[in-house]
Amino acid sequence: MNTAIAVIGGTGRVGRIVTRKLLDRGETVRVIGRSTQRAQRHLPPRARFFLGDVRDPQSLSVPLRDCSAVVYTVEPGTDPTGPDSPQSTLHSGVLNTLDALLRQDGFGHAQFVLVSQRHVTRPEHPMNAYGRMLDWRLAGENAVRASGLDYTIIRPGWLTDRTELADDGRVHLEQGDRRDGYVALQDVAEACVQALYCPSAKGLTFEMRNGAGNAPSDWEELFAGLSADESVPARALA
Repeated sequence: MNTAIAVIGGTGRVGRIVTRKLLDRGETVRVIGRSTQRAQRHLPPRARFFLGDVRDPQSLSVPLRDCSAVVYTVEPGTDPTGPDSPQSTLHSGVLNTLDALLRQDGFGHAQFVLVSQRHVTRPEHPMNAYGRMLDWRLAGENAVRASGLDYTIIRPGWLTDRTELADDGRVHLEQGDRRDGYVALQDVAEACVQALYCPSAKGLTFEMRNGAGNAPSDWEELFAGLSADESVPARALA
């Protein structure tokens, strides 16, 4: 890409893999996070780290300036209230990030990749007991869909490491939010990166899980087998 890509939550489990993969492609990567110590511990030297907090929209203006894409991989707390609650990080944080992008000239060319999770359309699921995490994830998804930006929303299953999945290298992309399953962190990160380069990934919301078989060789084909989201009205800038 011609300009920088921002990875918000880039010192987290998925975010730091996304960062390395983008750097391997020769991209300029800006990692936005709240901890300089975590950045020093987890990020390659080529990644540019910016102190920023999705709960503070003013802190996002500079690191997001002129970015061609954002990968949002924030991992929430589980308390129902407070600064790390799902509402603060998964909804308000997404809104603040979108506003920071929408206030810039040329925002219509930016891409937004959001890492969500399975079961967000199932409020009865036990995961929703943790600060209404599923409800707030869904609210964040809806904000992205209504933003007017090019987007991809990824709903992983239970996250695990590739080494724990033995021969389950195949990636299943599904829609409908009815199934369960595990998925490797590395495959979620690869889906985030591929979504930035594959035209067929735009306007998609999908779930991910692993199964027996080989790793995908053609992500464009995988994305093309899915149905695009129904269009929704763009959200007005407050």
